[in-house]
Amino acid sequence: MQKKQPTSQFEFVALMASLMSVVALSIDALLPALDIIGFDMGVTDIVDNQLLVTMIFLGLGIGPLLFGPLSDSLGRKPVVYMGFVLFIIASFICVTASSLEVMVLGRILQGIGLSAPRTISIAIIRDMFRGDYMARIMSFVTVVFILIPVIAPTMGKFILDYYSWESIFYVQIGISLLVSFWFWKRQPETLSPENKKRFTPQVFVSGFKELIRHRRTIGFTIISGFVTGSFMVYLSSSQQIFEIQYDLKEVFPFIFAGLALSIGTAIFLNGTLVVRYGMEKLITTSLLSFFIVSFVYIILFHNSENPPIEILIIFFALQFFSIGFLFGNLRAMAMDPVGHIAGIASAITGFIAILIAVPVSVFIGRFIQDTALPLFIGFSICSGLSILLLFYLKFQKKKH
Repeated sequence: MQKKQPTSQFEFVALMASLMSVVALSIDALLPALDIIGFDMGVTDIVDNQLLVTMIFLGLGIGPLLFGPLSDSLGRKPVVYMGFVLFIIASFICVTASSLEVMVLGRILQGIGLSAPRTISIAIIRDMFRGDYMARIMSFVTVVFILIPVIAPTMGKFILDYYSWESIFYVQIGISLLVSFWFWKRQPETLSPENKKRFTPQVFVSGFKELIRHRRTIGFTIISGFVTGSFMVYLSSSQQIFEIQYDLKEVFPFIFAGLALSIGTAIFLNGTLVVRYGMEKLITTSLLSFFIVSFVYIILFHNSENPPIEILIIFFALQFFSIGFLFGNLRAMAMDPVGHIAGIASAITGFIAILIAVPVSVFIGRFIQDTALPLFIGFSICSGLSILLLFYLKFQKKKH
């Protein structure tokens, strides 16, 4: 009988987290260097630097449309290798870029490449688990994964201080090679032969037709898009807020790390609470909390400058604590009914979520000039729409 996972669940969680972590590393390690890269690329509007973050998410949304069906046809492992090869090629494009347009192209290609390990890791987890236990594994994977945002900006700043922004990309390449080797050596194939599907355009069409029959899958995917979009605004504008608005260039990596720990704490607690209370109850509570905190901030600071940094950090920490209960649960709720087409389902749901998230983040990010207020307005709108959709799904579930 084929061995289905590495020697321990601990190693499995660590390996899946490592596959996802290259995504976080490629985003967060670059944050301290955004203004320097923008200067070298001749950027005149500082807001355009946000594209170096948001556009990698566009690639993360596009890539699964190819890699998802391929993984259902060729298997999970070959597709991960393809993704890492594309990521390395794209990294060299970024290093040699002489304009913002070329750099953005490289970032999109990086995202497409990294979408393979990111998407396939979720498919592998779904191959092996389902329901609340899938959410539990996802939570533990994300706890390990969240350590990367804690250390990545500090690592990026260290590399930037002693070397150059190009060196950040070289470090990312080295780490991706190490993770690839570990994955090759220790993770068996999880796609069973009877579940393999021939790779044709019909695979995508039939997978999409199957997906849209599951109203809750689509609903939770849309909610995931709103939540991801609002968080992407923070990722792309955090350097601008803390380093420029608050003039905290030296301590920015530590503030970012502390806020990442807020998300990590929630994700860790979710691993225990999700089995006791269920995904839907945690999603409902967290979305309400997300909305209330952002709305309170708007009421308190709608007609003033930025509050003291300590106050802003408290509000961010409360927001991200709520978000920590949403990421894994929303994805697991969307994927749970469609495990029989896990690869293509992960691809299409991820694409739909990113199609929502990228325009939301780019639009809101354009308003973040002198204060952080537009970010909280975006939080409240995205969470408010998500709550309305969630209660619609609950109502439809009761009807049936």
